[in-house]
Amino acid sequence: MGERDWAGLADGDLVALARAGRPGAYAAIVTRHKAALYRLILAHVRDADEALDLVQESFVAAHGALARFDPARSLRAWLSGIALNKCRDWARRRRVRAMLSRVLPVEAAEAVADDRVGTEAAAIERDSLAHTLAALDSLPEGLRSPLILCAIEGLSQAEAAEALGLSVKAVELRIRRARAALREKTG
Repeated sequence: MGERDWAGLADGDLVALARAGRPGAYAAIVTRHKAALYRLILAHVRDADEALDLVQESFVAAHGALARFDPARSLRAWLSGIALNKCRDWARRRRVRAMLSRVLPVEAAEAVADDRVGTEAAAIERDSLAHTLAALDSLPEGLRSPLILCAIEGLSQAEAAEALGLSVKAVELRIRRARAALREKTG
């Protein structure tokens, strides 16, 4: 089967072919979903290189767990759940590393010059984006993940609920609370 042939297949068909050991089927799954997983992970870790590594780790983990995938579920939601677990693992490792290693003193970090030259409007936009991202980062994980999955990644509330192991009503409530908290933090 050529690349175009894989593109026409539904996720469930690709999973069945990948489970059967069909060469190229899992690669087609990766090709189809890697951009969405990258955006999801990047929204959590805020580091492009780390996000690429975590996307790869997520797909390796998913490949190993493919036999346990329930075809009645959304593949994207299932992959998103794996990716979120990888983000949580990464955050735990990062906290441990931070405790065990020396951190650059704040004074030294402030002494580094910013070589970027921009207009006043660009500076205001960067500040606004930084403020919004900081507000998003300050949300508890339980509020941040549903908001990112639905508002940024475009998953339905049902798909987000499936990825997070919650009810649709719980996702709806958490998104509402997350948006209210963001409004309060960003003014």
